[in-house]
Amino acid sequence: MSMLGTLAIIIGVSTLFFAAILSILDLLNIFTLTLFVLPFNLIQWLFAPQLINALYRVKEVKREDSPKLYGMIEDLASKSGVEKPKLGIANIPIPNAFAYGSPISGNHIAVTQSLLDTLEAEEVEAVVGHEFGHLKHRDVQIMMLVSFLPALFYFIGRMIMFSAYYGGSRQRREGGGEGLAMLIGVLSMVVYFVLTLFILGLSRLREYYADSHSASIVEDGPRKLSEGLAKIVSKTGRMKFGRQQGAFALNGFKSLFISDPDTAEADSAQIAHHAPELSDKALVERLLSKRVTGADRLMEIFSTHPNITKRLRALQELEREGAA
Repeated sequence: MSMLGTLAIIIGVSTLFFAAILSILDLLNIFTLTLFVLPFNLIQWLFAPQLINALYRVKEVKREDSPKLYGMIEDLASKSGVEKPKLGIANIPIPNAFAYGSPISGNHIAVTQSLLDTLEAEEVEAVVGHEFGHLKHRDVQIMMLVSFLPALFYFIGRMIMFSAYYGGSRQRREGGGEGLAMLIGVLSMVVYFVLTLFILGLSRLREYYADSHSASIVEDGPRKLSEGLAKIVSKTGRMKFGRQQGAFALNGFKSLFISDPDTAEADSAQIAHHAPELSDKALVERLLSKRVTGADRLMEIFSTHPNITKRLRALQELEREGAA
């Protein structure tokens, strides 16, 4: 299923169910709730860069601070056909990179110091090329739009269920249908869950599209990105960091990362003990040879990022297409 197809399903399901609710319930209550949720999501989007910078301790990088990295950003921005974003280095322990932005602060790309320490320069270039794919495809705006919909249904469901539970005695005295209201509340929560799964699917699709973009603008991009991803997953999987430690206490921004730190340990389990002594090529081959089990596929459904083996296989296919 394409990114646009998934987006159409998310919007279509939301519109149909929202129309059904409006036809049954008091319009004023629903619109009041919508007017509450929409500004909340809008404010979150507009000021998210400031929150991200604070959480991940991002320090803006000027040309004089890191001429090579700054020059790489300028070159990739030109190749991507987008305005050069602000460059930052995040002071968090895992190797990763992420793109974010808003109309107020503009676009940003941040890399962690651990990424710069772990990867070779050519692999950093491919990883940053992936982040430019997110900017090129306007993923920040798309994900903000679709994330509003499940949030709306979640609050609708909670509001209706709360109202039906605590207002049930009054409705029974008046001969009202609290049972119908409770049913709609439960259905709203079901739609919230289903839409969340679709949004996670959309998030995984955008990772594939961003990988493809990197492969198209970076020379020998599929190989470089494959090796970079393998190293990121391998190192992150070997690290022991606490859930409540530092920025990881808030995990809502993990979809920004090029690799999901939550699944890294499972993804790298097969190579964890041998990773330090494996060559870059052997590391990739180990992950490519890993069998994708039913448990892996189930875990992927609830992840913001694709399974690493499937992702590397997609890059391998891009490499074959480029060589043909």
